[in-house]
Amino acid sequence: MGDVAIRVEGLSKQYRIGGKQERYKTLRDTLTDAFSSPFRRAAQLVRGQAYGAANLNETIWALKDVSFEVKKGEVVGIIGRNGAGKSTLLKILSRITEPTSGYVEVFGRIGALLEVGTGFHPELTGRENIYLNGAILGMTRQEIDRKFDEIVDFAGVEKFIDTPVKHYSSGMALRLGFAVAAHLEPEILIVDEVLAVGDAAFQNKCLGKMSDVASSGRTVLFVSHNMAAVRSLCERSILLRSGTIHFEGATEETIRAYLNGSTDTATSSCCDTRSSTNRSGIGGGQIVRIGCCDEFGTPTSVIGIGQPFSIWADIEIHNPIRALVFGIELKTRDGIGVLNLRSDSQKITLGSHLPSTRVRIKVIVPGLPLYPDIYVIEPWFADQLGKRIDHVHQCLQLSLEAQGHFASEQLIQHGKGLILADALWAVDNIVRVETHS
Repeated sequence: MGDVAIRVEGLSKQYRIGGKQERYKTLRDTLTDAFSSPFRRAAQLVRGQAYGAANLNETIWALKDVSFEVKKGEVVGIIGRNGAGKSTLLKILSRITEPTSGYVEVFGRIGALLEVGTGFHPELTGRENIYLNGAILGMTRQEIDRKFDEIVDFAGVEKFIDTPVKHYSSGMALRLGFAVAAHLEPEILIVDEVLAVGDAAFQNKCLGKMSDVASSGRTVLFVSHNMAAVRSLCERSILLRSGTIHFEGATEETIRAYLNGSTDTATSSCCDTRSSTNRSGIGGGQIVRIGCCDEFGTPTSVIGIGQPFSIWADIEIHNPIRALVFGIELKTRDGIGVLNLRSDSQKITLGSHLPSTRVRIKVIVPGLPLYPDIYVIEPWFADQLGKRIDHVHQCLQLSLEAQGHFASEQLIQHGKGLILADALWAVDNIVRVETHS
C-alpha cells in the first residue's frame, strides 16, 4: 500500500454519442411537448417499443473495466491508437472527468499537462497564470516564488511574462504550460500527447526534464505516439485497445505488441488505397494503388539490404494540375522518418494533368543501407504550389533482409541504429613509450 502512487480498479467510462441536436425551444414548444409526450409514450408501448428505446444504443464505452497499479517513482507509458481511451483515462486520473463505474486512488499531488495551455486563463498574464496554476496544484505562494525564475527560464517567455496569455502563440503556451506542470514539484506528473506540438529542441528539453523528474523519485504517466520517446523514458508501459488493457509489461514488449497489432499496412507487394481512411490532403485527386518491385520488375515486399527496387503508384486526377509533385516517405514502424524522396527536390518535372485522368508514377531506388526490419511506405502527391492533395499514411510495408557480409549476426544488432555502411579499417603500430618516474 505504501509504495503505490496510483491504483485503478474496474474503471469504465461511457459516453452518449449520435444524439439528435435539438434546437432552442420556445415556451410554446415546451408546452406542446409536455402535452403530447404522454400520447407518444402510449403509441410506443402499443407498438411494443420501450419508451426512449431510440437512444438506448447511442452510447460508447471509452474505457471498460480497466485495472492497474503504478508504484511510486515509476515512469509508465500509456500507448495505443487514436480512440483507444488514453486521454479519457488521464482525464479521470486528473479528476477532470467522472468515471461511469470503478474507482481511482491517487496517493500524492497530481500535476497534469493534457492539452496546450490547459488551465490557463486567457485574460491573465503569464505571471498570473503561473501563480494560479500553482495554487490549483496546492502549492503555497512561497513555493511558487522559489520556482518562478526557473519556470520562466525553462519556458523562454521572459519578455512576455506580463503579457496576457491570449496573445501567446500555441508554442509559447505549450512551453509555459509544461514548465509550470513540471517545475511545481507534483508527486505525480501526467503528460498527454503535447510534445508533438513543440519544435525539436523543445521536445528534447521536455524529455530531459521528464527524465530529471523521474530520477528524482516522482511518478510519471506519459502518453505518446512517439515510440522512441516512450522507449527512452519508460521501463513499463500499458497498451490500450478499444478502451481495455490489451497488454501490460516491459516497454519493449508492449511496443512490439502495439506495432504488431495496430498497423493497417498491407504485407503484399501492392495495395489498393481507395478505401483507406488513414489519409490527409486538400483533395482534388487520389492515390488509388501502390506497389513495390525488385530490380527485375517482379512484384515483392521483401528487398535485400542495398538491393535496387522500385515503387509505383497509380494516381487519379480530379482537378487540373499544372506541375505534379510526387513523393515517398519511408518510416520505421515507430514512425521515425528515414527517407523522403520527392520529385521536385531533384528538379524532376512530372508534367501537367487534366481532370478525370489516371497516371502511374514509378520511382527507382538504388538501394537502402538500413538495418533489417519492416519499414512503412507512405506515398503523397502535391500541386504546383506544394499543397499536398493526397497523402496515404501507413499503406504498404517493405521488409529489408540482411544479405552478403551484412548477414553476420555480429554485425546486425537490432535497435543500435538505422544506417548500415561499409567502412575501411586499419591497424597502426604504435610505439610504446617508456616513462621514467
